[in-house]
Amino acid sequence: MTSAEIRKQFIDFFASKNHQVVPSAPIVVKNDPTLLFTNAGMNQFKDFFLGYKKPDNPRIADTQKCLRVSGKHNDLEEVGVDTYHHTMFEMLGNWSFGDYFKAEAIAWSWELLTEVYKLDKDRLYVSVFEGNEAENLPKDDEAYTEWKKVIAEDRILMGNKKDNFWEMGDTGPCGPCTEIHVDMRSEEERRLIDGKTLVNNDHPQVIEIWNNVFIQFNRLKDGSLEPLPAKHVDTGMGLERLVRVLQGKQSNYDTDLFTGTIKATEEITNQEYTNTDSKKDIAFRVIADHIRAIAFTIADGQLPSNTGAGYVIRRILRRAARYYYSYLDYKQPLLSQLMPVLAKQFQFVFPELNSQIEFVVKVVREEEDAFLRTLDKGLKKIDDIIRETKTVNSELINGKAAFELFDTYGFPIDLTRLIASETGLQVDEASFETEMQQQKTRSRSATAIDTEDWIVLDDYSLTDFIGYDSLEVKTKVVKYRKVKSKGKEAYQLVLEATPFYAESGGQVGDKGQLIFAEQQIEVVDTKKENNLIIHFIETLPTEINGGVIARVHRSIRINTQANHSATHLLHAALRNVLGTHVAQKGSLVNADHLRFDFSHFSKVSTEEIEKIEDLVNEKIRQNIPVVIREMPKEEAVELGAMALFGEKYGDIVRVVIMDPGYSVELCGGTHVGSTGELGFFKIKSESAVAAGVRRIEAVSGKAAEEYIQETFTNLHQVKELLKNPKDVTKALEALQSENAELRKKLESLETKSLSVLKGALLNKVTQHNGVDFIGEVVEVPSGDALKKLCIDLKAGLTNYLVVLAANVEGKASIAVMLDETISTEKNLEAPKIIKEHIAPMIKGGGGGQKTLATAGGQDASNLKGVIEKVKSLL
Repeated sequence: MTSAEIRKQFIDFFASKNHQVVPSAPIVVKNDPTLLFTNAGMNQFKDFFLGYKKPDNPRIADTQKCLRVSGKHNDLEEVGVDTYHHTMFEMLGNWSFGDYFKAEAIAWSWELLTEVYKLDKDRLYVSVFEGNEAENLPKDDEAYTEWKKVIAEDRILMGNKKDNFWEMGDTGPCGPCTEIHVDMRSEEERRLIDGKTLVNNDHPQVIEIWNNVFIQFNRLKDGSLEPLPAKHVDTGMGLERLVRVLQGKQSNYDTDLFTGTIKATEEITNQEYTNTDSKKDIAFRVIADHIRAIAFTIADGQLPSNTGAGYVIRRILRRAARYYYSYLDYKQPLLSQLMPVLAKQFQFVFPELNSQIEFVVKVVREEEDAFLRTLDKGLKKIDDIIRETKTVNSELINGKAAFELFDTYGFPIDLTRLIASETGLQVDEASFETEMQQQKTRSRSATAIDTEDWIVLDDYSLTDFIGYDSLEVKTKVVKYRKVKSKGKEAYQLVLEATPFYAESGGQVGDKGQLIFAEQQIEVVDTKKENNLIIHFIETLPTEINGGVIARVHRSIRINTQANHSATHLLHAALRNVLGTHVAQKGSLVNADHLRFDFSHFSKVSTEEIEKIEDLVNEKIRQNIPVVIREMPKEEAVELGAMALFGEKYGDIVRVVIMDPGYSVELCGGTHVGSTGELGFFKIKSESAVAAGVRRIEAVSGKAAEEYIQETFTNLHQVKELLKNPKDVTKALEALQSENAELRKKLESLETKSLSVLKGALLNKVTQHNGVDFIGEVVEVPSGDALKKLCIDLKAGLTNYLVVLAANVEGKASIAVMLDETISTEKNLEAPKIIKEHIAPMIKGGGGGQKTLATAGGQDASNLKGVIEKVKSLL
């Protein structure tokens, strides 16, 4: 049975049990501050569990793309080393929201595994929550009773809180769970050791394949549990493990989910996968796993970067690149070559990758190119570290140096350890771990947000958003909580009804006021947490229980929605002018300007920008009514609506239409009534953001007027400075030409001056312990001139050490040059002389090559002292 057939049988089974089959949510999480990625099948249904939203159908089934690499579920370092951990994985799930509970969930899981998939009942074990006295949690007798109906009691095992009580995180929905385990060992092994003794004991062949979670509590910040409004079922079965079991394999990587990628890797690298624990075979598995995480996160809209979710993707990509570089001896981009193989494999399950394959390949290729260049630099750096370590007769590479290799050059500690061992050295592991822990502590403290539990005033959980039609409403606070970040306290409120738009779809959250009797509180931001609209305030009102007037800042909202409508017109214009390959990759819309990121593989030319502006302004002048309708998603797509990758849409969607033949988009943001309200549109800049992604920054309405006025004012000032020429362009060209000629003359004079200075310095050579020494304070126009003077002196010297100093515009500038022979004999290097002796004296720093280095500093008062210090080294 193929993995595709196994997946389909699961979905079909629960569809036959009246479950609505829904698509996977994006792997990149939005509107949930507790998560970067979807790390469990239940993430997209959190609102249902917490009562913030009601499902259209109380029974749901799906296959969800998940990613686990950080936080509580950090599996990254195990991936590829063992046979069953993964970064990206598919979680098959069936869900009940206040409908069926333990009896049906247990019966159906047994039916599917034993009657549909035909698993040997004699190889299955189940575990049930044993209870926990400390938290006053009883044994799950209900689950135990249901299991007794289908399986022998000696195969029902009691599990502790760690294994059989499921929690999303430190807070949130939770409850007891019952796990199903399968024993994949040979008959001989099974006769020797009873399988139930190996359950939950990390045996690679006795593994959990299905977890039925019975969500009935909400964990509060103080650790206590409160009952949820309704009881729910949340089940998760990892497809990768299930396929391994049904295909009779000993490793997930031997299944058809991974063998296609491994085979393609063999063909490209000309290496063979032998399914062992060797570094080479681990590299094959790392690549086969990591490429999935990289591909689907980028396809869902998350580009690699240096922060947040983007940094996680960059880490995964670099880990894969390190493995193929080091252990498959492949020194060029590999992952980008494998992307089409993966896209074809998943084209009918997760089509978003195949439909964007050219874009994803380009992004990954550029990331690989950049990292391989960094890796080369890192190899040169480790050579320097090894040389320095041996110079001081040590056999231990400093942990701080090893951490720099890890942090700056992407070297994992095992690669540093390997290279060190090849030269007879070891790494100071304890010091490295100290540096690593310090970085983690700094990172956590910089991002830590302490959130207290909600204080509920009114048990009304579904906020009514009326902000499309009104900017003011009389309402009341239903709950609030205190938050603390970087030592500063603030508060978050939830209102019964609100006109405040919560940040979403690129549009920033509304600002405004909450008026409590005579007290006015500023709302500084509005965001969504799952489906909850949260108002951010800095102080709590004296009386919070009464009515409140919620009022949005009108001018900010009007300008913001003008820029949002302008973004839609811009998107359509880009597709008209550049081609239909253009797709939105990110946006920011606020009252001051708009920023739009889009897929395109070359710089947008001046002529193309003019065409785009002309088209947008033409639509503005036509004063087209902006029509907003709600309709079934299928109808919207037939109408030509563009759905964005990485966004999750319901069955009923909001469609914004600005001329049915021009711009039709799915959008939850606020907009103008007609395009004429935008007044005018102007692009301020166009630039590159990442591989295959361009960025346009633009303004509309009053901001566009101000930008044009500012530009004309600047032009007028330039004309005045040029004595009001008729043709400003020609006047500037003439000025540039004159400047270039003067620069050439100045450089010629500087060259002659340096030549005279060189001659004078060569006449001042003194001997110190067999070394030609020149040490002088000179007058030069720049640090570059000082360095050039050093190089010019080189031809007239042998066995030399030169140190030149200058006061350049009140700041110290130093150049140190020495002969290779002197460097070896005296154990001197120019960068070390700068770092250890000169930098502290001039309050600065510098660096360079072994025999030539420069420095700059704030203190130029002791240049002669610098020269004497260097001279003393001889």
